[in-house]
Amino acid sequence: MAALCLAACQTPGVGDITGSIGQDSVPPTSGAQLQRYTEDLGQRYDQEPYDKATAMAYARALRASGRYDQAVAVAQRLAAKYPKDMQVLGAYGKALVEDGRLQEAASVLPEAHTPDRPNWSILSAQGTVADQLGDHDQAQDYYRAALKIVPNQPAVLSNLGLSYALSKQLPEAEQTLQLAVAQPGADTRVRQNLALVLALEGKFNAAQGVAQEDLAPVDAAENVASIRQMIAQSDTWNQIQSYDKPKVASASHRIRHYARLDKAKTQQNAQQNPQDLRPTQVGAAD
Repeated sequence: MAALCLAACQTPGVGDITGSIGQDSVPPTSGAQLQRYTEDLGQRYDQEPYDKATAMAYARALRASGRYDQAVAVAQRLAAKYPKDMQVLGAYGKALVEDGRLQEAASVLPEAHTPDRPNWSILSAQGTVADQLGDHDQAQDYYRAALKIVPNQPAVLSNLGLSYALSKQLPEAEQTLQLAVAQPGADTRVRQNLALVLALEGKFNAAQGVAQEDLAPVDAAENVASIRQMIAQSDTWNQIQSYDKPKVASASHRIRHYARLDKAKTQQNAQQNPQDLRPTQVGAAD
């Protein structure tokens, strides 16, 4: 979703992290372990490309590795073999989301569950698509529907909070993200999303404190300083809503992206209008 939501929009998987190849297994987070895990699955996939558990685990590992186009290809091939299998369609739809193919994802994801048997992770994925397409009201409806199934699920709460931020409802965004970080299982992405929203509200000290829970103090300070610089520019929200790369980037990577976008403009303003560099707080009225 436009920069913010995709940091959390893909809900972390539920399952073991031991390296088994069950379709619900979670890939390792270590770079070297993830690479070995993905290579092993790739070899198994080459031998049995239509084995459902292997193909789904391989597609998931490819997504975790940032190889989104390849994950789409694997999931699409499996979906052609199992066109009515909702688990397969769900994996295909989520891969499309992460590859930025939003219209295709919007067509596939509704087929991955039914109104009488809704899947909360699919609802959350549908919400991220709606947010990226600019329909924040619809996105928030999807997240609330997901939360009825899994109350206080931290990743879904994080998505909802960031959707509020994208629609400039910053107090609601902060409240929702504070609830998200208080939940068991809230990970670094949820906390960094809270730090981002706090900074957008102009609560820079609080933002740095939250960021330091996962980052070195110098990195946390750099991130908050970058957001502060970004807010000083008049087109901050246009940049946030127009940035539509997939969500796997961490909050710190997104912040640095904004900082790079603004660097040249900031330097020019510093020469022409030094007073323009004063940070503009984003408060409740915004």
